[in-house]
Amino acid sequence: MIAQIIVDVSAYPVDRPFDYLVPAELEELVEVGCRVKVPFGPRNVLGFITSLKDQTDVPDNKLKAITQLLDIEPVLTEEMLELAKWMTVHTLCYEIDALQVMLPSALRAKYEKTIKLTTELTNLPDELQSLFGQKEMIPYKKVEAANLLKLLKYCMKQGFVEQKTVVKQQGKVKAVRKVKVLDDVFKLQEIATSIPARAKKQVQVAEWMVEHAGEEFIPHELCEMLNITSAVLNGVIEKGAASYFKEEVYRNPFAKDAHKSKALELTGEQTEALTQILQSMKEKAATTFLLHGITGSGKTEVYLQAIQEAINQGQEAIVLVPEISLTPQMTERFRARFGDLVAVMHSGLSKGEKYDEWRKIGRGEVKVAVGARSAIFAPFTNLGLIILDEEHESTYKQEDTPRYHARDVAIWRSHFHHCPVILGSATPSLESFARAKKNVYTLLTLSERAKKQSLPSVQVVDMREELHSGNRSMFSTSLTEAIQERLARKEQMVLFLNRRGYSSFVLCRDCGTVVQCKNCDISMTYHRSTETLKCHYCGYEQHVPTECPECHSEHIRFFGTGTQKIEAEIHKVFPEARVLRMDVDTTRQKGAHERILDDFGAGKADILLGTQMIAKGLDFPKITLVGVLSADTSLNLPDFRAAERTFQLLTQVSGRAGRHDLPGEVIIQTYSPEHYAIQLSKEQHYEPFYEQEMAMRHKFAYPPYFYVVLIQVTHEDVMMAAEYAGKVMDWLKLKLSTQVGLIGPTAASISRVQNRYRYQCLIKYKKEPNLIETLQQLIRIYRTEWIKKGIQLTVDLDPSTI
Repeated sequence: MIAQIIVDVSAYPVDRPFDYLVPAELEELVEVGCRVKVPFGPRNVLGFITSLKDQTDVPDNKLKAITQLLDIEPVLTEEMLELAKWMTVHTLCYEIDALQVMLPSALRAKYEKTIKLTTELTNLPDELQSLFGQKEMIPYKKVEAANLLKLLKYCMKQGFVEQKTVVKQQGKVKAVRKVKVLDDVFKLQEIATSIPARAKKQVQVAEWMVEHAGEEFIPHELCEMLNITSAVLNGVIEKGAASYFKEEVYRNPFAKDAHKSKALELTGEQTEALTQILQSMKEKAATTFLLHGITGSGKTEVYLQAIQEAINQGQEAIVLVPEISLTPQMTERFRARFGDLVAVMHSGLSKGEKYDEWRKIGRGEVKVAVGARSAIFAPFTNLGLIILDEEHESTYKQEDTPRYHARDVAIWRSHFHHCPVILGSATPSLESFARAKKNVYTLLTLSERAKKQSLPSVQVVDMREELHSGNRSMFSTSLTEAIQERLARKEQMVLFLNRRGYSSFVLCRDCGTVVQCKNCDISMTYHRSTETLKCHYCGYEQHVPTECPECHSEHIRFFGTGTQKIEAEIHKVFPEARVLRMDVDTTRQKGAHERILDDFGAGKADILLGTQMIAKGLDFPKITLVGVLSADTSLNLPDFRAAERTFQLLTQVSGRAGRHDLPGEVIIQTYSPEHYAIQLSKEQHYEPFYEQEMAMRHKFAYPPYFYVVLIQVTHEDVMMAAEYAGKVMDWLKLKLSTQVGLIGPTAASISRVQNRYRYQCLIKYKKEPNLIETLQQLIRIYRTEWIKKGIQLTVDLDPSTI
């Protein structure tokens, strides 16, 4: 039997299946989708079986055999193998990268160099003998740490030792030690009577075991219950009354239990939307629904009731949320409805927790997977429904290889399983809404809030006027008064600023020098809590300078405003206010998102201050005020989606206010109050914004009217980066039709990151049959020739930013 295997090596010459012989003893065990260890070149590597066959063109003397089978049951389904092939074409990645992204990191390979003894230990020099001790194999790094590499090389030449690469799995199954009492009562009575009377505690334990024959216990709990030491328990076990064994357990990723909830009564619009979704599920139609509902219109309840129907039919569902910060709240709502049938998957879990959740899904022990982007690969085999909540979010697009969009993978899986996809949003992406208008997607609309509350009143404050009237503070007069009112009434507020850190940049007031990152062409951000400057692109840190690095002046000044600075300002202006800050810096620790939101929900703070993590999905009854401190942050970015992102962000963050009984108010501070994105978000009017933004996109030939491909070339030498970006453009001009728009090469908006200069080329097209083939040829040239010169080339077929 021959297995075709994709090996764990991301390189162009090996991006294809290799034939390996299946040893006779493994023939009945191997299956497509299993992981194996195979010899590849001088070492063993991990591989995935993609097919099995009887014949091969490889000569017998060159055909190698599989070294080890790592899985009795496949870790990848036939569907996942098919999906990987689709991804290699549609994201232009290696097949191994597509396969790896579908598995939790615990199942990915960890390669460890080891030294194996091949002779008698006494033949080795004394220093190496002491390292080996009683072992046959030791880690290479142990020899390296002892500074004995020269000695090791000599021994390898003599044939005393050999170097081997061990392939290990990164994650392990968690097991707890338990005690199982013998199930033979007569034997237990015999043991109890044979124990000397002076060993009172052992006699007591043995007699207790007679009454609990065949039962299982956790050792420390048993010791506490019987008030004995582990030595007493071990004494009885040694006499044969019980035995230790290990039992596999799952790690618990949930911080607390969820309270049971019941299905709510639906509004007319919700009922109409649900009816259409259920009809599609009944007909097994791969329909893509765009559920366009204003903030607070009850989209989640529609999801919950649709999932309930899928579970009733014995099917499974995947629910994706864009931000890890939304996962705790969303998971809690789903667990309240479906209990232990819910698994959770996101980057905040430990490797072991991810592994356990993934295995629960694979074993069919759960019916619903809730998580961020990667949860789209949940290994369900009978999907009945896939949901993308806040479908407009850019976090659904992976920024490194494989550059897939979760929406595209969801639609592919829906066709495979003949089930519907729901894309839910109060502010759909223009691409999705345009597809709904063309009937590619089915539009479902929820135009009223579920509890019939009115939308919050929105006030736009012109910060230029505030400045003219002498208010130089970061809080406008209206916002200051509104915060004081809420503090007096013991109501809660959300203050939103899309910038973390204390100040945006550090500037010398004498010569105008801005402190820049030494690796990137970007100014560094001041973080007050650690008194450091940080680059948010490469992670480089340095202490805050006391003088200008150029002119040595001491007139160093911090400019701009970050969340840390706002927090300090709030304490100054409103000393009685209790503040919780939620940004990347305060949520680094595991469970931090949940802890902050729980504290806010429990009323332990008056103000929740944060970046875009707090803009969507949060639902707290006491929030009556939302303040947007600077609406211009996202509006002035050099990106064709800047207006759309600003409108979405303002509409979403406004939707956090007045969701329950108390009326809500929103105050938006801006220096561009006349901009249509800000004016239309004030009324939460999506359609007029859609019409106006579409006119702009049409005028400048951007998506959804055109498709865009971004090609980026980077090198440590700026001239090399520019030269090869020029070669890319020449190649494209030669191969693509004249209908295609080519822009560039130009320096990227941040021209240097991590000491690499970045140039980019842009392709705009409506239809171009040769595009994928041309790009594949370009990538082939890059992988065979350019890569040797230190060039890095990336191709993004659907960039979220340009």
